[in-house]
Amino acid sequence: MDPAIRVENLVKRFDKTTAVDQVSFEVFEGELFGLLGPNGAGKTTIINILATLIRLTSGYAEVAGISVTGNRDALRRQIGIVFQEPALDLRLTGRENLQFHAMMYGLAKAERNERIAKVLELVDLQDKADLLMEKYSGGMKRRLEIARGLIQHPKVLFLDEPTLGLDAQTRRHIWDYIRKLNREKLVTIILTTHYMEEADYLCERVAIIDWGKIVALDTPAHLKDTLGGDMVQLEIAAGEEALMTLLRGTDWITSIQLHDGLLSLAMERGDTRIPELMTLARQAGADVRSVNLRKPSLEDVFLHFTGHHIREKEAALEHRSHFAGHPRPGKT
Repeated sequence: MDPAIRVENLVKRFDKTTAVDQVSFEVFEGELFGLLGPNGAGKTTIINILATLIRLTSGYAEVAGISVTGNRDALRRQIGIVFQEPALDLRLTGRENLQFHAMMYGLAKAERNERIAKVLELVDLQDKADLLMEKYSGGMKRRLEIARGLIQHPKVLFLDEPTLGLDAQTRRHIWDYIRKLNREKLVTIILTTHYMEEADYLCERVAIIDWGKIVALDTPAHLKDTLGGDMVQLEIAAGEEALMTLLRGTDWITSIQLHDGLLSLAMERGDTRIPELMTLARQAGADVRSVNLRKPSLEDVFLHFTGHHIREKEAALEHRSHFAGHPRPGKT
């Protein structure tokens, strides 16, 4: 299968800040690929480079076989993009927004009307097309933006935080529309998100990004499998260091993470290991307040590879951005 997107050793610097640091990956034709990481990790910067909205500092990137530093107009005719920030004119109706966008691509009237009708049907907005945008809900606006991104029949669609700010029920509806257009229209999709469940539900493969670097890349299932079959989480009030020393001497624990008094352990058949864990805790003099057993999540994977939860990373990036005098992390 040929790659629809190819990125090699991509670097982007803003003044003294490196937003993207030696990133390499491929997205195959028809794939739904995710860039997962906190706001400010470099996800949007990568999308903006691939969409020719900003220039790379070094490295190489191409979309649909066209270099991002080559014929930019030709590349833009192959892509659609839904921005993180809303980009609709609230004074127009949904249909008028689509008509304006189609005219910008030079589509003739008959073709323009045909495509608008099809994309409105795809996102289930044909009955709302002639309402003013100010009467649209947040979910309806996102669906219309996705429809707009499909007007020119793109080979590649970029979705930058497509469900940001939406409630859980609306977010799930948007997920269904995204999967539908990927499967039925065979559109290659690359999306950015900081929602773990969104990446897990939608993406065939996920690249986890931290401080502008890819720290892991695989299918969500394989990423979770790297941690072992089960996660056992111990809430510890005291003695955690002594217990960790004992646990490191075992051969059945594949990952150990201590964070905010919670000791997260990855292992096979965790249900059978809990009695042994409690014995080791008593030997170490550890005060265990609770035990929780579950399957690994992408949040566990992120913690394993970075040492932090994604929300804490966002706070750290916000702090760094504030003191460096750079724009809010969500914009990179």
